[in-house]
Amino acid sequence: MGDISMPPNTPSIMEVIDLSTGWSFKQTDDIGDNAWNPVKKIPSTVHQDLLDCGRLENPFIGFNETKAEWVGQKSWTYRTTIARPDVSPKTKVVLAFDGLDTFAHVRLNGKLILESDNMFLPHRIDVTEAIQARSDNDLEIEFDSAFLKAREIRAQHPEHRFLCFNDPPDRLAVRKAQCHWGWDWGPILICAGIWKPVRIEMYHARVSDLKLDINISDDYQLATVHATAEIERDSSTPPQLLAQFNILLDGKVVSASHCVADQDGKASIKLPIPSPELWMPNGYGKQPLYTVTVTIATEGMPLHTTSRRVGLRKIELVQDDDAHGKSFYFRVNGVDIFCGGSCWIPTDSFLTNVTPERYRAWIELMVPANQKMIRVWGGGIYEDDSFYDACDELGIMVWQDYMFACGNYPCFPAILESIEAEVIANVRRLRHHPCLAIFAGNNEDYQVQEQLNLTYDYDDKDEKNWLKSDFPARYIYESLLPRLSKAEAPWIPYWPGSPWSHGKKSFDPTVGDMHQWNVWHGKQEKYQIFDSLGGRFNSEFGMEAFPHIATIKSFVEKDEDLYPQSHVLDFHNKADGHERRIATYLVENVRTCTDLEAYIHLTQLIQCEALMFGYRGWRKQWGDGRHCGGALVWQLNDCWPTTSWSIVDYYLRRKPAYYAMARVLAPVAVGIRRAHHDWSVTHAREPQTQAWELWVVSSHQEEIAADVEVKFVSVRTGREIKPKITMQGIRIAPNGTTHVSDGHIDNVHQEPHILAARIWVNGKLVGRDTDWPQPLKYLQFPERNVKVDLVGDEMHVTAERPVKCLVFEEREGCHLSDSAIDVVPNDKQIVKVRGLRDGDPPLTWTYLGAGEQGTHAD
Repeated sequence: MGDISMPPNTPSIMEVIDLSTGWSFKQTDDIGDNAWNPVKKIPSTVHQDLLDCGRLENPFIGFNETKAEWVGQKSWTYRTTIARPDVSPKTKVVLAFDGLDTFAHVRLNGKLILESDNMFLPHRIDVTEAIQARSDNDLEIEFDSAFLKAREIRAQHPEHRFLCFNDPPDRLAVRKAQCHWGWDWGPILICAGIWKPVRIEMYHARVSDLKLDINISDDYQLATVHATAEIERDSSTPPQLLAQFNILLDGKVVSASHCVADQDGKASIKLPIPSPELWMPNGYGKQPLYTVTVTIATEGMPLHTTSRRVGLRKIELVQDDDAHGKSFYFRVNGVDIFCGGSCWIPTDSFLTNVTPERYRAWIELMVPANQKMIRVWGGGIYEDDSFYDACDELGIMVWQDYMFACGNYPCFPAILESIEAEVIANVRRLRHHPCLAIFAGNNEDYQVQEQLNLTYDYDDKDEKNWLKSDFPARYIYESLLPRLSKAEAPWIPYWPGSPWSHGKKSFDPTVGDMHQWNVWHGKQEKYQIFDSLGGRFNSEFGMEAFPHIATIKSFVEKDEDLYPQSHVLDFHNKADGHERRIATYLVENVRTCTDLEAYIHLTQLIQCEALMFGYRGWRKQWGDGRHCGGALVWQLNDCWPTTSWSIVDYYLRRKPAYYAMARVLAPVAVGIRRAHHDWSVTHAREPQTQAWELWVVSSHQEEIAADVEVKFVSVRTGREIKPKITMQGIRIAPNGTTHVSDGHIDNVHQEPHILAARIWVNGKLVGRDTDWPQPLKYLQFPERNVKVDLVGDEMHVTAERPVKCLVFEEREGCHLSDSAIDVVPNDKQIVKVRGLRDGDPPLTWTYLGAGEQGTHAD
């Protein structure tokens, strides 16, 4: 048989009937035709459907979350009618569900055809005979309460210790988004419904899976795609099927070949790509994406075509013994990458409300912020395809947790079987994405084991003993998941958990990744020493901040509640002890206040400073033998309007910390700081001197030359208290850190002053950094004389005296090139504004101490 000679986009003869409309729903125990309510669309969730028909108040507003608790404790039924499709008798008809949340009983014409208990599993049911026997077919799906089913399953397994962070422990018994039971940043909204697409498929044969194993030569001059198509066919399909493979780049075929499927329904072939265009992370190169298609045909007739989009890249998790212990960093196409980035939670409590456009808007925020990696957290979901598509296109590497979080998970046979099916289905769906950098077994489950003293003997390699212990989930993370990951996607590194340290304690700073919560949680250390608390890869750390005032007003119904400690504001912060923790970091560092907008600014300033100290110091360590391989802030986003650790709130309004991170993670960044002195523990007298140091970090792959300047500027007067230091033609090491200068500050004879550093490359100013006397509350800020001039689409910012954290309004539709800036006299800064229309008022702004001179807006 020869080439079937069809263009790559020839439509196949598979027919699909979309079942997104025509549904109705009711509370299962309601009777009568009046109990049924229309459903606007599928996919959906019962909460949104109740909102649409006026039976539920928006849980995101005020205290309405409590009014929605009953929804998760009821069973719900959905129904629709499917007309008999007009197909030949030999055509196979399949009812396909991409996801049912969670305990679903599916009946077709009154007959039970599926029972599902895993939110993360797709299902395909052959309904060929049943659906062709009648002109109209009744499809009904009943969803049991996951809240009640979780209790029931837990009671059935008294042999297991259901223990967890973020109660209730019942959630561990259910394969469902764990955050639906509430978390320390999100509401309790236990959803149910058809949460992914449903359709009828009609075909004679189809490609059920397309696996693409990519090999790149050591010199990167040849890529080979080993493509394997698995084919499903009915008994009437001729046994010999031809599979035509094509690889396209920008619509042009760059490699093509064909083969005959074997008796087991597999077609496998190797496709060479000479001189491949390599996929690189954001900031390190481009993101070319190749499309691999396969068309199966018999006797020249195409039966089905499917495709995957891939990027050609070789990724390694580098773990070498070194002077600091064992390294932990990523190498892509031979380039070491410092993975500055964020952690990701489900971006809406109602998952089906997140459009592909909204997913892309979130990931687009990471690009100008110089972020390289996002971590999909294990208490949510395996994200929508459009999330990974956006990461592919924009060069954002994905750390993908498996869906286990903060618990001691059971391992009874039925749940292990379900987990295996879940993993195979989701790895097969996701593995072709070049953005995928690592699979991790869980989030903080080893920390649960440590803190609750569950059995864990790292040297015991007998899996049967693991299952018999009071920490049986070790079997999941160290046997089941790595085995499945290797079988389905051997090119993606696997890591047993986040954090995990090769059998050492999870807080060991010499090996593995670390969740560093001794700032905010734990010991509540001062954030000025954040970098000294880190490890080889800091995959979680954070500081809370209030969202912007517009976000707060979206959920506060009464003006009388617009003050910092109001009941409704506290209700919209789910973090345990947040009142004490926010207050602690405020009183330690700044002068507190009661005006809400000023208070918002102070909390955001603290978050901004804390994350800056962490990122700046850890990136500096990258150049010290890869001491720190990356840092992922908890968290990028929110699932509802709230106060949390997010750096961008639910409405995509960026908090000041977002901009601070962007500056520290820039391709070339200058850093300057004095040694931290804890004034609160000074007894006899203040220290006379403090050391300071100046350095430059670069992600460029070649050495560059730079000019660097340091000024010593009085906080009080704005004058330079001693001559500036200027260094020209400094050689900056590639992909590392260069020490530039150091010195001392005399705390007795020198007045309080900032260290202001700037750096130029090829005559262009590319970075600034300032170091302030700590804590900021001891400083006076009168008469800053800030001036903001709007010149076209630019804001020109100047000040007569040093200004700390000048923050611009985050107005909907406007995008800023920078904010939360420190302003130094005689150093005009230009902030570009996109989206400000003619006639719009200027953006408002404020800064630390603005209230002392009675104005905070132009």
